[in-house]
Amino acid sequence: MRFHRLDLNLLVALDVLLEEQNITRAAERLHMTQSATSGVLARLRNYFEDDLLVQVGRKMMPTALAHELEQPVREVLMTIQSSITAKPVLDPSTSKRHFRIAASDYVVSVLLSDAIQRINALAPQVTFEMVSLTEQTFQLLNRGQVEFLVIPDHYLPEDQPSQVLFDEDHVCVVWQDNTLVGEEISLEQYMDMGHVAVSFGRTRQLAIEEWFMSQYNCQRRLEVITHDFNTLPQLVVGTQRIATMHRRLARLYTERWPLRMLPTPVPTPTIQEHLVWHRSMDRDPMLRWVREQIIEVAQSLLPELERPSLAEIA
Repeated sequence: MRFHRLDLNLLVALDVLLEEQNITRAAERLHMTQSATSGVLARLRNYFEDDLLVQVGRKMMPTALAHELEQPVREVLMTIQSSITAKPVLDPSTSKRHFRIAASDYVVSVLLSDAIQRINALAPQVTFEMVSLTEQTFQLLNRGQVEFLVIPDHYLPEDQPSQVLFDEDHVCVVWQDNTLVGEEISLEQYMDMGHVAVSFGRTRQLAIEEWFMSQYNCQRRLEVITHDFNTLPQLVVGTQRIATMHRRLARLYTERWPLRMLPTPVPTPTIQEHLVWHRSMDRDPMLRWVREQIIEVAQSLLPELERPSLAEIA
C-alpha cells in the first residue's frame, strides 16, 4: 500500500531501524537479510531525501530529521494497530492477548497480583508480563512496548491518559523483638537507628527517605540498601534496624512475618498511584476491558466514600 508515493510497509522498517540504529539487529527483528534491510534503508533515504542514519565509527547515529520522525512514525503504527488491525469483537474468555505492565514490585504485590487473578478467572488465555520501572519506562510506553504503567502522581506524563487507582501513605516497620522502640518513635530515635532503604536506577535514588532528608536536614545511618520494596521487611527481621514502607505492603508483611508497624515520627507525603496507557490505544476494546478490571480491583483498596463509579472512570 502506498500513501503519497511512500510504501507504508517501509514505516515498520523505519520504526525498527530508528530504534535499533543497527542494520544487523534491525534485520533480525524484521526477519530479513542484512542486504535486504540495507536496501530498505536506501529506499527510505531516497524518499525522505535524508541519510536518516549515519555511520559514526561502529555506530549508526540518527540525523536531525530521523529524530523528528521517530515519535510520529511510532504513533502512526500504534494507531493502525489499535484502530484497524484490532478485532472489534470483544470476547475476553477467548482472547489470547499478551499485556505488558511496567510497575514497581510494591504495586504488583498490593494490586496487580489480585487484578491478574481476577482477569485469569474471566479470560484464562490472556497473559501478562511485569516490567520493572526504569529511566526508559516512558519510552517503552511511547513505543508500544508496554501497554500500561502504574506510577505515582509526581511522575505522570502530561500527554497520555491516566486514571487514579488509590492513595497510599507510609509507616515504619521494625522487628517484633526490637528493643529500641515501643509503640511510637520520635524523630530523634528514627534518625539514630540503622535503616534499611530502597534505591532505584543508575543514580541510586532513594525512595521516601530522600523526602525525610530534604525536609528535616537530617542524616540517617543507612546500614542496608536494597533494590526493591519486598526485600525491605526481610532485611529488618532479626535486627534492630528500621524501614519506612508503604502502609499496604507493610500490612501484608506484618501479617506473615514477626514485624511491627509504627507511625512515622512526622507526617509523610501521601502518594497517589495512577494507571497510564497510550492515547492511541483508547479504542482498543480488550485493553479497555483489562483497564477496567484493574481499576475495579483498585477500588477495593479504597474506603467506600472514595470509590469512583464506573461512569467516572470510563
